[in-house]
Order: sequence, then structure tokens, then C-alpha cells
Amino acid sequence: MLKSSQIVNLRANREKELFMNEQIKVLAYQPKYSERKGFELFSENQAKKVRAYHQTIPGYEPTPLINLENLSSKLGVKGIYVKDESFRFGLNAFKSLGSSYCMGELLTEKLDLNTAPDFSRLTTKEAREALGEMTFVTATDGNHGRGVAWSAKMLGHKSIVLMPKGTAAERLENIRKLGADAWITDVEYDATVQMAAKLAEERGGVLVQDTAWAGYESVPLKIMQGYLTLGLEIVEALKDTKPTHLFLQAGVGSMAAAVAAFFVNYYGKECPKIIIVEPNGADCLYKTAEAADGAIHAYDGELHSIMAGLCCGIPCTVAWDLLDQCADFFVSMPDWVAADGMRILGAPVLGDTRIISGESGASCFGLAADLLRKPELSVLKDKVGLGENSVILCLSTEGATDRENYRKIVWEGAFAS
Repeated sequence: MLKSSQIVNLRANREKELFMNEQIKVLAYQPKYSERKGFELFSENQAKKVRAYHQTIPGYEPTPLINLENLSSKLGVKGIYVKDESFRFGLNAFKSLGSSYCMGELLTEKLDLNTAPDFSRLTTKEAREALGEMTFVTATDGNHGRGVAWSAKMLGHKSIVLMPKGTAAERLENIRKLGADAWITDVEYDATVQMAAKLAEERGGVLVQDTAWAGYESVPLKIMQGYLTLGLEIVEALKDTKPTHLFLQAGVGSMAAAVAAFFVNYYGKECPKIIIVEPNGADCLYKTAEAADGAIHAYDGELHSIMAGLCCGIPCTVAWDLLDQCADFFVSMPDWVAADGMRILGAPVLGDTRIISGESGASCFGLAADLLRKPELSVLKDKVGLGENSVILCLSTEGATDRENYRKIVWEGAFAS
């Protein structure tokens, strides 16, 4: 039998082996521009409808779009903008936009109101009596579950949240603080999703999952539409500035697809290049794009990445249908790229605003920054077309949701490149 110290050493060696073998891979994709099916569900008008609901929720404010003007000058591009979602509803991440809108729509339909969802109407005494106490169930790597728990609490209902093995204790406790019945399972994310679906059925709850599969598409679609508020806030803040490159991180791809579809609708022929970013250890969208055979492809192997929010092994079918029609590049990258992004955003060029960004949040910015500043990545930089006229847009989708790991990376230099 192996001693505990030997087991630790074996694990460390395995992690070192994975770290050394991983690399940035950029796949140029040929999107099916001629089809454009489903994009009408992510129009500017739909975005305004979604934002109108969010505006009825106490505490709604647009999150800041940060112009890293001095970094742009240093790295030789026209502009770098980062949307900072750490301020969203006090929850340190963007995910509440999807769950809150979806649940608002579901309750509005159940009450047969025949109106656009309105938070104040859904929380009246009459509404609660008509609805009874409902239970919303979900699986999550952290941020989505926190959004579901918060939305359920705000609306006066219960929530059950399942989390995959390896989840940080802080993320679990943040969800429990919102009144959810939450626990960590002994399986990975995709199996945890199926556990949540089964549990919702057994307990008569409502599954609010941000990934779709055959027969389960309506709820994920509503969640994806909830993310349209992000896109609308961004273009309003940009005003006349037009981005040339839109970097979007993806787990199952729901947020990435929703924002990408919105930008396609909003900018038309002037739409920026859409670059989908995943970790090497969970790159299911990259593998699906690489296969290019019309089928969904899962990540083969044990999921592994510091980017916990992106550690998903099977793409959302609804999301892939959209990305297949509009994404220009798919990128699979090592953890050190995200770690670089966290450190640069946390210690900005003099005069730029500091952004506290977590592992998943800093992924896209880390990629863009490394392509621009590392000569050994110049071939990849040229491949995606970054140059002096580029205006780069990234989303910092979360703040430091695992503060212990944040400090290890930013203070102690963990996952250095």
C-alpha cells in the first residue's frame, strides 16, 4: 500500500506532467454564415426585454466596462476593454443574469400573467400563494448555482444545488449562505448534472440547468437569453467604438453563444472576430469544432483545470448550434494563460483600473495579453489577426470566487508561465 506522502508525490507528478504537456492550440473555423438559424432569439429587441426584467430586480446596475488604455498602448493595439462582472448583484459573477431571467419567465408562465416578467409582480403575496413554495434544482461548478440560489431566495422559493468533486469549500459555503440545500458530489460536472436532473424529478422540483440536451432545451434557452443584458450593456458603453476581436470563455458554451449571437445581430457585417476559449483539460467545444462532423464531441478523460467554471465535458447543444454558425476561432489553452491574466489585471499598468478576476474570469484576457506580449506566440497572434488596429473585448466573468487559490496564483506565482 502506498503511503500518503507517496500518493501526494504521484499526484504532484501527474499535475506537473499535465502542465508541461499542455499548450495553446488555435483552430481556425469556417462558420456556417449562410444558415443563421436561431439568431432571432438573441436580437437587440430581445436583449432590451431581458434587461427590462433585470431592471425590476433590487440591486440591478450595469457592471463597468474597463478601458485598459495604457496597457493597449504598451502592447501596441488600438484598444483593450474588459467587462468586470465581479460587481453583478453583489454575487461576484455574471451567472445570476441567466438564472434570474429564466426563473422570472418560468414563474410568469406558471401564473399565466400574459405579460413580460416583472420581479415586483412575482413576489406579491398573491403570487406566492398561487405558486406555493417551489424548489429549483441545479448542478454547478459554483457561479451558476450561486445565481440560482440567490434568485430562488429573492423570489421566495427554495433551491437545491449539487456541485462536482473538487469544488472549493468557499464556493459551496457561498451558496449555502443563500439558503440553498447544497453539497459536493463524488463525480465530475457532467455526471453531477444528471444527478440534479434525477433529483429534480424525484422531488417535484424545477431543474434550472444552463446546458441543454435532447428533450431539455427550453430552460437553457431562457438562461442563455438572460445573458443578453451583458451584450446590451457592452455595446451601450462602447458607443461608437467597434471591437475587432471578441474573446469569449466557454464551459458548456451557453454564455459564449448568447453573447456571440447578440454581437452578430447587432454589428452585422462589422461583427468582430469571435474567439471561443477553453482550458486544455475541458475543451469539448474545441474538439467538436475540430471533428467538424456535425456531431457533439465530449472531452475524453478526467476534467482538469484551475478554470473551474469552464470544467465541463459536454457542450450545450443549443449553444453549439449557434457557435457552429458564427465562431471564427476555437482555442484550447493551459492554465498558466489564465493565471497570467489574473496577475496582469490585478497589477495593471500605471493609470489603468485594477480588476480582481478569478481563474475563469481572466482566461480570455490572459490569452489576448499573452498573444500580444510573448514573441514565441507571434504565429498565433498573426493567426487570429491581432495588430495595431485591433480593438479587443474580453469578459471578466467572475471575481476571486476562491480567494485561497487567487492568492496562491497572484501572490505566490502559482501556475507561472
